[in-house]
Amino acid sequence: MKTSLLTGPQWAAVLRIGLGLWWLESFRHKNLTAWIKRQAGINWAADIASKHRFKIVGRGFDAVVKPHPKAMTWVVLMSELSLGLGLAAGFLTPVAAFASIALNLLYFVLMIHDWAEQGQNLMMILAAVVVLGLHGWQVWSIDSQIGWF
Repeated sequence: MKTSLLTGPQWAAVLRIGLGLWWLESFRHKNLTAWIKRQAGINWAADIASKHRFKIVGRGFDAVVKPHPKAMTWVVLMSELSLGLGLAAGFLTPVAAFASIALNLLYFVLMIHDWAEQGQNLMMILAAVVVLGLHGWQVWSIDSQIGWF
């Protein structure tokens, strides 16, 4: 593979780090007081799910998320933070990339009516797929230092 400035594995690492920073920004920009004290994010998502064009989304949300708003708040927050840290540092990279795809698919389905959100989720899914396909943990990662994967 012919590349400019960096090697192929280094470009894959740049993408992995960028995806990690994208997750960290997703965590950072949240109003943590509102999320933690009032479960604002979960309440907002509940409203979206209740009006969703696919009734199974609302039923699934009501069955899994709605009964546990405090726990689910922490699941979302810690998922975004851990994905960001894992991808940026290259720690358990394949696990983080697969989890990134899964979480973005959930967000994509929930926000199916919001074109801007769909674009972000699809691009994050694409980046994670490329990181997986190119083994984006080969350089500049904790995984490569430990010799994992």
